[in-house]
Amino acid sequence: MTLDRSSPMPLWAQLEALLKRRLESGEFNERFPTDTELVNEYGVSRHTVREAIRHLNRTGILRRERGRGTVVNRAEFEQPLGALYSLFQSIESSGVEQRSEVLALREETNDLAAEQLGLATDTPLVFLERIRCAGGEPLAIDRTWVPASIGAPLLASNFERTALYDEMERLCGVRPNAGWERIAPLVPTPSERDVLQLRRGQAAFFIERLSTAGGAPIEWRTTTVRGDRYRFVSEFEAGSAPALVAAARE
Repeated sequence: MTLDRSSPMPLWAQLEALLKRRLESGEFNERFPTDTELVNEYGVSRHTVREAIRHLNRTGILRRERGRGTVVNRAEFEQPLGALYSLFQSIESSGVEQRSEVLALREETNDLAAEQLGLATDTPLVFLERIRCAGGEPLAIDRTWVPASIGAPLLASNFERTALYDEMERLCGVRPNAGWERIAPLVPTPSERDVLQLRRGQAAFFIERLSTAGGAPIEWRTTTVRGDRYRFVSEFEAGSAPALVAAARE
């Protein structure tokens, strides 16, 4: 794995691509090399090495830590796309304890959530806001709205160690069985960074979900989840690609 000095591609970009391949193969699981080691290995300048590392930092693959140098970011949790999943179950199935800090559990009205649920803007909704923690560290900020006509019994629930869908089935007699989800990269706000213990420049995912039961919308949810601890995986096969749809920009 050498650099091609006759290529029009800059050396830093070639080095970034090579390091990314080595990272994906698991070569640096134990330790990532220092700048000096990479300079000597590839015969390039320190500036070239630092530019390649800077771009890998921006994508979230690597990060700089004081006293440790460059370390590899390892996503701890993977979630297949195309499935109605419970974040609680996703974390617990990885052998990690999930706990939530409940920030809000109340009845309210919310124009946007009601619109997504196909309801009038003054329709009472049950609102649940939680900080989702995995292994004692914050993983996501989760906000959920359920029509009060369905979810009123949830107001008496303790969501510190409880899955919402389990409580909906137990107390409300209904459980989501279909819906859609939209995932986009997000630059967290300063307050979100503080809550999720992210450094400036670290990325997150913003997830919007509409869940239905029997074809009727019963849950609108938004989740901001740490990009360094969570990732999504998609499987596909030949001839399965859907048509590309352009998203409208407001």
